[in-house]
Amino acid sequence: MAEGEFAARSLEKKRQKWRGKDRKRQKKIKARMGLNKREDLLEGAPQARGIVIEKRGVTAKQPNSGIRKCVRVQLIKNGKQITALAPKDGAIKFIDEHDEVLVEGIGGGQGGSMGDLWGVKYRVTHVNGISLQMLRKGKKEKVKR
Repeated sequence: MAEGEFAARSLEKKRQKWRGKDRKRQKKIKARMGLNKREDLLEGAPQARGIVIEKRGVTAKQPNSGIRKCVRVQLIKNGKQITALAPKDGAIKFIDEHDEVLVEGIGGGQGGSMGDLWGVKYRVTHVNGISLQMLRKGKKEKVKR
């Protein structure tokens, strides 16, 4: 390796070559470009209203098995689509297509998905303004529109 009196050009080339490989520099570049931020579909709000587009079953990750009942929801505030879990036993029966639902975050680590569900970060709490828990227990009935 040239380290002598006339080695400036080769040292400069080497420095340019390895310049982008520095981890701290990479982090700063990503932060400046906004690539280190996760997209929050609720835009900072704890809850959001949406319209049910379809019902679907999501299979659980290994080592669990089973089909978790979920719904595809289009948010009213920004038009984006999310997948939301219908929690507990028999809750999916009370949710129909074109119903207005209220969704909230499930509460996974750093706003991510919870447990054995791939990419499901939200759950349904209310259907047409009535709590899903009350519907399940039979204390209230769903309003027919």
